[in-house]
Amino acid sequence: MRRFELLLILCGVVAAASPQVELDYATYVGTSLAAGVDQFLGMRFAAPPLGNLRWRAPADPLVETSPVQAAAHGPICYNLGAAFDPTATTLSEDCLFIDVYTPSGASETSKLPVWFFIQGGGYIQNSNANYNGTDVIMESGNNIVVVNFNYRVAAFGFLASERVVSNGTLNVGLLDQRKALLWVQKYISKFGGDPNHVVIHGASAGGGSVTHHLTAFGGRNDGLFIGAIGESVFWPREAPVSELEFQFDLFATAAGCTNVTDQIACLRAQNTSTLVAANVVHPFQGRTSNPDFFYTPTIDGDFVQDHLYTLFREGKFIRVPTMIGDDDNEGTAFAANVSTAAAVISFLMDNYPQLTPADGTQISQLYPQLPPLPDHAAFFPSAAAAYGEGTFTCPSNFIAAQITGVQQPVWNYRFSVVQANDAVAGLGVPHTSEIPAIFGPASVPGGTSTTFATTNAPIVPVVMNYWISFIRSLDPNTHRFAGTPEWVQFNTTTQSRLKFVLNDTHIEEIPADEATRCAFWNEIGASIEQ
Repeated sequence: MRRFELLLILCGVVAAASPQVELDYATYVGTSLAAGVDQFLGMRFAAPPLGNLRWRAPADPLVETSPVQAAAHGPICYNLGAAFDPTATTLSEDCLFIDVYTPSGASETSKLPVWFFIQGGGYIQNSNANYNGTDVIMESGNNIVVVNFNYRVAAFGFLASERVVSNGTLNVGLLDQRKALLWVQKYISKFGGDPNHVVIHGASAGGGSVTHHLTAFGGRNDGLFIGAIGESVFWPREAPVSELEFQFDLFATAAGCTNVTDQIACLRAQNTSTLVAANVVHPFQGRTSNPDFFYTPTIDGDFVQDHLYTLFREGKFIRVPTMIGDDDNEGTAFAANVSTAAAVISFLMDNYPQLTPADGTQISQLYPQLPPLPDHAAFFPSAAAAYGEGTFTCPSNFIAAQITGVQQPVWNYRFSVVQANDAVAGLGVPHTSEIPAIFGPASVPGGTSTTFATTNAPIVPVVMNYWISFIRSLDPNTHRFAGTPEWVQFNTTTQSRLKFVLNDTHIEEIPADEATRCAFWNEIGASIEQ
């Protein structure tokens, strides 16, 4: 049961003590903020994934016999290419920590809706760590609980090989996420949350992770969530294990585990610094340039039973209300700065080696030379458009169509609010631009969110309240910001979506030319995921 320490009365001054939550493995001491929000930071939701627990499904957290201060974020997981620093407190292999933000005074009887956020980072880093839930809780009228957490990424989270299968577990990064969802089911009531009203929301790889939880175990519904939000959903190459043995070989060689009988045992015995040094990017087989994202989920036959395109097409996903959408220029943050049409195809093949010459011909026709963008080569806009639609936009449109096809409500959107610095840099409205508007610009650490506190400030309550409304009622319209349009549900006939524009948010239909390009990507999607 959640409890608070007694008030201390000293010299006639009453001071409220720090909030505490008693779990069955630890007592965590949080912090009460002046905003009327209690935060519990850096709590363990699993055991440290070190030594023999590497490349295994997450284990239960260890028992703590003394109260644990939950006043600071835990370190995030080592990302691809990070340098090892034994003195650093921001990166660690011991990184499975969870944060909870809740209205002050919430109790087990409050049963508040839970916003469960899965951060992105291309499965190679924790790029949305430590987002603060205070602003959205205040905007909701103290009617929600917010959860954020870390999960293993890159080689630590997605190393794939039959050698892992024989003595370990594939896709442990996704299983970390599921462990956090199970933790919420068991403990979130202690913080005032309702375990029967959890909505999962993910950005980028977090959005891709949302779709993996929708399709987990072939769409088996274990009651872990009742709604889903996919923001700039990331569907990269997700090859079968047989296509990824080379990754394991490269990693094991760099870590000094080549000429040994049991390579997994050798890797588990190595120190963190050795593994971090080996955790780097390489080209895919048959390519000479590095892909944008090297380690991603693989088909394991259990949690991930097939390609996402196939699972959604076959209806093997959980039926829940869903919000899903993307930004105008999803690919500008990732595309190569290329000068020729041939270089566009080469860049795409670096990321999707299964593209065929016939696919390349079709791509060249669908994405001819586009108007130039500042500070970029002639065919950068074409490369960005092709990669952005193939990897983010078209999967989102496809998912929306599949969900509405099984008579579940789905709301689709396009974010079109320009930030001046992005426009000057020739990036347009890039990947996950809406994040500062969703959580509030002050709640997103390290983001380029200055215009959302100034020029673009009017869009913040518009976006934030659609999200809050969906978290609370599974409908973005119920508690939407005053004066904003009703967000019409997506359907396969009109394909309506909400277009977020500064001072002119409105409903539009997916343009015919975008639909044509997406029909191509959706047709070849399952084959290029291999």
